[in-house]
Amino acid sequence: MNPAPWLSLTIWIPILFGLVVLVFSDRHAAVVRQIALVGALAGFAASLPLYAGFSTQTAAMQFVELKSWIPRFNINYNLGVDGISLLFILLNSFITVLVVIAGWESIQKRVAQYMAAFLIMSGLLNGVFAALDAMLFYVFFEATLIPMYLVIGVWGGPNRVYAAVKFFLYTLLGSLLMLVGFLYLFDKSGGSFAILDWHKLPLAMTPQLLLFFAFFAAFAVKVPMWPVHTWLPDAHVEAPTGGSAVLAAILLKLGAYGFIRFSLPVLPDASHALSGFMITLSLIAVVYIGLVAIAQTDMKKLIAYSSIAHMGFVTLGFFIFNAYGMEGALVQMVSHGFVSAAMFLCVGVMYDRMHSRNIADYGGVVNTMPKFAALMMLFAMANCGLPATSGFVGEFMVILGAVKHNFWIGFLAATTLIFGAAYTLWMYKRVIFGAVANDRVAALKDIGAREFLVLALLAIAVLGMGLYPLPFTEVMHASVNGLLQHLAVSKL
Repeated sequence: MNPAPWLSLTIWIPILFGLVVLVFSDRHAAVVRQIALVGALAGFAASLPLYAGFSTQTAAMQFVELKSWIPRFNINYNLGVDGISLLFILLNSFITVLVVIAGWESIQKRVAQYMAAFLIMSGLLNGVFAALDAMLFYVFFEATLIPMYLVIGVWGGPNRVYAAVKFFLYTLLGSLLMLVGFLYLFDKSGGSFAILDWHKLPLAMTPQLLLFFAFFAAFAVKVPMWPVHTWLPDAHVEAPTGGSAVLAAILLKLGAYGFIRFSLPVLPDASHALSGFMITLSLIAVVYIGLVAIAQTDMKKLIAYSSIAHMGFVTLGFFIFNAYGMEGALVQMVSHGFVSAAMFLCVGVMYDRMHSRNIADYGGVVNTMPKFAALMMLFAMANCGLPATSGFVGEFMVILGAVKHNFWIGFLAATTLIFGAAYTLWMYKRVIFGAVANDRVAALKDIGAREFLVLALLAIAVLGMGLYPLPFTEVMHASVNGLLQHLAVSKL
């Protein structure tokens, strides 16, 4: 008896439900929301057996599915997960449920198209994390652009078209060089698009370096790394709340995932040779972008720059080549998914009431929204890396790994704890504390049951991961150790 195709279910259930809701018009908005929620919950439910049945003792791919897709070019529908990719499928499926609930009342026009975009994007994102065939990966990787482009361009703010086009062009142009790299590797491997086959290719240093920069063009833009980060603040500011949450929580992870799935294992010698370059760019993101965040007056822009700084931590962890750094970076990716989604959803709660993201328009919100203020305080603390929150675990491990690699790199990386506290807590103080700033703040109503549910689930995730990170870290041990051994052997 064949095991259930759980990976295919996590991909195609949300896509199918997304296509179903497109049949309905705005007259049936209530039905659309219910179908979308069922689809999101079904997709999340399909991801749970992956964790329950996952063996932590092996670095091999699990839940593998292999079917011929385009035989002439040896392109296969090949899926599988290891300890590196598993958590991102769970994270994506979880965030999708929350985004559907969060948009329940705030989205009143084109509800079916809005819900469909997120459901279809959820399935496509799971496809990116599960793909073991490079062309399948490329198809999913590029296809995720379309629903996010529509979400920003249709439901975004006044400059939504500019932000959507900038987002699309930046990410598309980078990906074309990655495709050229894939075709070169296909030729060198004797006609195979299997990613695991490419891990064994004995490539000379020059092609490795050229391929590294081809992949860098695609993945650095997606992370986004400094200096190709400029599309992100625009996209976040213009995107609707749900779009910002998914963009920060999941889409940014595609770039970091690309580095650890392609650049490091396929191009190990180039990765070692260019590690100083990658560490430098990562530290610039941590230090410089942290300072840029302090200067922001728009809450969404501030959190967007905060995301760039935190993702700099991730790329730093990957390229210091030790277990603390790499596992810390993966934990940071999951934690950032929870925390950044929560921060953007908190801004969305206030924006729905005040229709302003400017920090100066607020003040004294705690007096009228005490429940909301308490939850936002937790997420602000997690964004700073406070111990007992998820934000601390990954940052602590990366700093530990960086100090082990080089004390001064670790020292510079640790400045993120100072800058993070500075911009996050200063924003929180100006928005939440103090006397009621104006009549609009005085008229605010505290969060309702639906908003409380979304934020409370994220609060449980943030505290659970911070207090007991073992269920997250034990999954990735074997896969990370296997990758580090591969990198060490190639260096010799």
